[in-house]
Amino acid sequence: MGKLVIVGTMAFDAIETPFGKTDKILGGAATFIGLAASHFNVDTAAVSVVGGDFPQKYLDLLSDKNIDLSGVEIVKDGKTFFWSGRYHNDMNSRDTLATELNTLADFDPKVPDAYKDAEIVMLGNLHPLIQSSVLDQMTQKPKLSILDTMNFWMDSTLEDLLNVIKRVDVITINDEEARQLTGEYSLVLAARKIHAMGPKYVVLKKGEHGALLFHDEHVFYAPALPLEEVFDPTGAGDTFAGGFAGYLAKTGDLSFENMKNAIIYGSTLASFCVEKFGTERMVNLSSIEVHQRLMQFKQLTKFDIELTESQRA
Repeated sequence: MGKLVIVGTMAFDAIETPFGKTDKILGGAATFIGLAASHFNVDTAAVSVVGGDFPQKYLDLLSDKNIDLSGVEIVKDGKTFFWSGRYHNDMNSRDTLATELNTLADFDPKVPDAYKDAEIVMLGNLHPLIQSSVLDQMTQKPKLSILDTMNFWMDSTLEDLLNVIKRVDVITINDEEARQLTGEYSLVLAARKIHAMGPKYVVLKKGEHGALLFHDEHVFYAPALPLEEVFDPTGAGDTFAGGFAGYLAKTGDLSFENMKNAIIYGSTLASFCVEKFGTERMVNLSSIEVHQRLMQFKQLTKFDIELTESQRA
């Protein structure tokens, strides 16, 4: 299997955490997804929009990671999407300080012709109509379509969101969003309801508490690697999605068993993302570091257990 299409924002972020703050730095869902997927050397294209203020060095950075940017529209007299946020001390909650849609307000995605037959499509968190538009442009049904969304779209465009959810194979959302979407507190019941909406697979992201994968009656849980420091959680969910999609595109195996491996790869890459502000850690991440951390994950989850005589009976 080969081609992967990534749809999402390429943006500026300004972030404040208990560990410090930044001015405008590189961010956006497509950026984090692409950087993570680049570790698998698959034929990847990004579909996004930026303004004339988006530095060439950022475009070069992504190109150097073998990400095709022919689907990235540059609006010369426009400004790039900007988000600013402040994280609380627990690093799990944050306040949005500013959101400026800028060029994203009129974004009309254009999938490059060479990627309209891509086997895997990763729909980053955007307006559901934009996500649907990308699926409409594919010349054949992708072997796997993955959708990420958030509570904002549930509040403002629920009908459009439900329409695109019907069309995808995998949905990735966090536990709070799953509960809002379904009205169920139990994540098992929430996943079952989301299955009924269309997706064959439901991935529930739980931040520092790992991730859950649901398929029919099967459930897989991957813990998050305990870290000494979480510097900046921005982009961790997108990095997870990029690792998940990239691994599946590389292996071509879309079975539930292989999706377990994809979840572990996604969690591994996300654990690096949070160690520095923005994309800084992901830009220079080596394959050796990824392999070493995968081995840490393996040790974290591996155990042998001896049953007692009464348990065997």
